[in-house]
Formats: sequence, structure tokens, C-alpha cells
Amino acid sequence: MGDYTVFHLMPWSGAYAIYFFTIGISAALFFFSTRSWFPTGQALVPIRTSAAYVSFALLAISGLLLIGDLSQPMRFLNIMNPAYLNFASPLAWGGLNLISFGIASVLYIKALKQNDEKNAKFFGVIGSLLALGLPVYTGFDLTVHQNRPVWNTPLMPVLFVAMSLVSGSAVAAMLAKGKEAALAKLRWHMLWEGGAVGVMLIALLGTTAYGGSGSELTFILMTSGSLGLIFVGLGILLGTAAPIAVLLTSFGRQHAGILAAAGLLLVGGMALRYSILIGGQIVQTYF
Repeated sequence: MGDYTVFHLMPWSGAYAIYFFTIGISAALFFFSTRSWFPTGQALVPIRTSAAYVSFALLAISGLLLIGDLSQPMRFLNIMNPAYLNFASPLAWGGLNLISFGIASVLYIKALKQNDEKNAKFFGVIGSLLALGLPVYTGFDLTVHQNRPVWNTPLMPVLFVAMSLVSGSAVAAMLAKGKEAALAKLRWHMLWEGGAVGVMLIALLGTTAYGGSGSELTFILMTSGSLGLIFVGLGILLGTAAPIAVLLTSFGRQHAGILAAAGLLLVGGMALRYSILIGGQIVQTYF
């Protein structure tokens, strides 16, 4: 119970949820941009360039959020010093992943501007692999906390990958406004990725509800307590179940319906990240 005796404070504030949100969308948009170079992703060609630029902008915002959280912001330079890093720490690998993804993104965008298909594909594939690492390491940063219910599950990195893809699909759909083939493709992504998130949330609730006193208290706080409206109301009902229901209707096959579902998924994606982040720490405030 050592993690619960730290002055009844939450060391990771809700601001980190914004970082989780922006970096997840950045990773997914890069993936969709790269996918447009390959036969199965031809429908995404209209958003190839815009997705790459928005991905890089969100990556920059994510980096600034992390730097701004430091008590001494210039210490972010230590991430670029291999002699300083503790490679047993997930955060160290996450920092290197961020920098590597940023470099790959710059090289990819340069290839796009030069219409260099060969290098664009090469740096796109490299960047996509690095992009996958971003939600994975984010989830891993949480799951290594053994005494925190909600976080301490091998499901967490997979859940963050799924949330990254569904939030990225939603933003990509907004970038594809008026491009019917791209919207149809992204509707399929939102539907299946949203469904995957829903299944994992049910599993997460089940294991938390029957995980012992600390876990069960966390379950109560996240479902009917102080986080209930955010986690259940915005995250599960309005931001996951509702958009899936919309996408399954005839309205959800239309332009307006797809964009409406995309907006709801973004609301849900932010709410889920916030409630999962705070939910893993909230129990310590009750001791």
C-alpha cells in the first residue's frame, strides 16, 4: 500500500490526460497518412498530407506539455543524453521514442513535399512503428504501478493503442470532410476500434469490481462516485456506446452522421483518458 501514503495527493495531474490524448491522435494520424501509400489505404490519399502535418503539430504540443510539467523545464535536455538515462525506466524509453518519432516525422514530411514516394514509404513505415510505441509506452507507464487498481493490468497498453486509433480515426474523418471514400474507410475504423475499446472497458470494469478492497473502492469511485459522470457518462455511454450506435444506423453512413460520431468519440476519448489517469490515483486521497 506504499503508493497510497504520499500526502494524499495525486502526483500525475489531469493535465497528463491531455498529453495522452494529443500523443495518441498524433500517432494514429501518422499511421493513416502512411497507410495511404499502400493498396489497402488508397481511399486515404486525400488526407495524406494534412494528416502528416496535424500529426506533427500534435507531437509538438505533446512535447511542450511534458516540458511545461517539469519543475525545471530545461531538464528535458537530459532525455537526449544517453549517459544520464536510466534504461530500466519506461519513461526513459518513452522519451527516446518521442524524439525518434519526431525525427521520422520530419523526414517523412520532407519526402512528401518533394514527392519522393520511395523515401516517404520508408520513413512512413519506420515512423509508424515508432508511432505504435507511443500509446504502448503510455499504457506501460501506468501498468507497472503494482499497487494501483485500474492501472495494474496487462490490458492497459492494448487499451491505449485502441483509444489512439479510434481518436485518430475521428480527427482523420474531420480532415476528410467531403471525401466520401475516405469517410467510408474511416467510418469502418471508428466502428471496429470503438467496439474494441468498449469490450476492453467491460473487462477493465469486471476485474476492478472483483479485485479486492482497494480495487472495489476504485470501481465505486469511477462508476458512481466522483468520477462516475466522466467515466461512465461521457466516456462509456456518450463517447463510446452512442457513436457506435450512430455509425450502425443509416444516418451513420452519411457525411453528417460520421462527423457527429467522430465528435462524440473525441469527447469519450478525452474523458476515458482523464478518468483512467485519475482513477488509478484517487483511492490514495481517501486514506
